[in-house]
Amino acid sequence: MTALIFMLTGFCLFLSLVSVILFVFFSIVQVRESARYVLFAHMLINDTLYLSLGLYLMVTSLYFAFIPVPVCYVIVTLVSCTFKITPYNLAVMSLERYVAICHPLRYVEICSGHRSGVTIAGLWALAMAPNVADFISLSLSADRTFYSLHVICTKEILILNITQQHIRSNTLIVSVSLVAIIILYTYVKVMLVAQKFGSGNSSAIKAGKTVLLHAFQLFLSMIALLTPFIVTSNKEYISILPISNFLFFTCLPRFIGPLIYGLRDELLFQCLRKLYSSGP
Repeated sequence: MTALIFMLTGFCLFLSLVSVILFVFFSIVQVRESARYVLFAHMLINDTLYLSLGLYLMVTSLYFAFIPVPVCYVIVTLVSCTFKITPYNLAVMSLERYVAICHPLRYVEICSGHRSGVTIAGLWALAMAPNVADFISLSLSADRTFYSLHVICTKEILILNITQQHIRSNTLIVSVSLVAIIILYTYVKVMLVAQKFGSGNSSAIKAGKTVLLHAFQLFLSMIALLTPFIVTSNKEYISILPISNFLFFTCLPRFIGPLIYGLRDELLFQCLRKLYSSGP
């Protein structure tokens, strides 16, 4: 119970930080019209949705709450999509920094506000595609009585055939590999520009550090994949593993992202400082 309260407290602090950053985003035109901040705000909203749904699933499993299979499938699908959106979004944010440094004259054309919205819609379509295939595969294997069941909602309870396992594992492997390649490519290109123009090009060096931060965020978000192995090798602590795994492998990586990225950005930091210094 203490760990659960601690986790809920941390989640509330995360929501507070995200709310403040989103308030700045929606209240300042300069921030709201920038592709960089549009993608950052989308990442915050996506991670908040992912953590909220993940917290709900964890609490229902801890207290053995049974929910209908259709509701469970919708929740698990949203969790799956938001999990995949995080690395996709990081890849696009890295590409945005690449365009800003390597193709500055075309930045306004390529990274417009309209194109940012289209890109975000494309990310969700890309994340949903494997789940559509998963649903079709599930429908071919499940009978009608399956959908009328009430279950403790986990992703494992919804896997009825080997095809679903292949869809999920292959999607994860391909997604992480492509995102890692994109981040590595953009980092190398940006740092080559920084080296070409010397140490005076501080914007290129800072962009390289930002891309490197995205790689670190990708690593942190993928740590959650270690959860099944930890459960298997530590079955004697099965009572506390769900909470500890959710706290350290799901919450913590997403807590660090907005804290580091949001506060290290000069414009956001200035807006936050102005917001808190303009007291009565």
